[in-house]
Amino acid sequence: MHALHDLYVALAGALDGSLPIEMAGKEALLEHADHAFSDPELAAPLPKSIADVMSEPDAHSCCDLLASAPLPWAPPLVTNNRDYVALSANKALVELIGPEGLVTNHTIRMGVYGIIPGVEYGVRTHPAEELFVMIAGRADWLTGEGAYAEHCIGARLHHPSMLPHATRTQDRAFMSIYIWTGEVSFENYVYSGIPGGASN
Repeated sequence: MHALHDLYVALAGALDGSLPIEMAGKEALLEHADHAFSDPELAAPLPKSIADVMSEPDAHSCCDLLASAPLPWAPPLVTNNRDYVALSANKALVELIGPEGLVTNHTIRMGVYGIIPGVEYGVRTHPAEELFVMIAGRADWLTGEGAYAEHCIGARLHHPSMLPHATRTQDRAFMSIYIWTGEVSFENYVYSGIPGGASN
């Protein structure tokens, strides 16, 4: 097994904001760092475009440890919606702490998550409060009734419970830390498709 203590501490260092959800994520990483391990036999590579933005000079310093750790990168699967499943192949995620995490916890769900270039991940809602902290690359984010706006490293994307939000990438991938609190199950996660379009 590969110890992930240093990685969890480095990721906690990127969570220096004042929102309660971010402080809860930082506390969880530090609390669980001594118990975090990965199995190198289950490791999977990051998509090259995501690894590339993580190696750029402006990427957060935690990306060095994140890129080198033997983690089970995989597309997320939180709903059986067929459009979501098709899009999910363009994503890479590891749940570090949570119900299915490398460290089990049923009150918080958090990990690391990125999308390759040229992907639009449409509108979704869920009961959990959510925060994304960008640590590499860039992406456009839409929240509520607003329009897409570009966000880069250091940006915080905060989604209160049931707030519709969407993400798209253009010429660059991104990597982020995500945190869910509150109702962290996937049971009431709803994917509604591309803004202005339809999803089945």
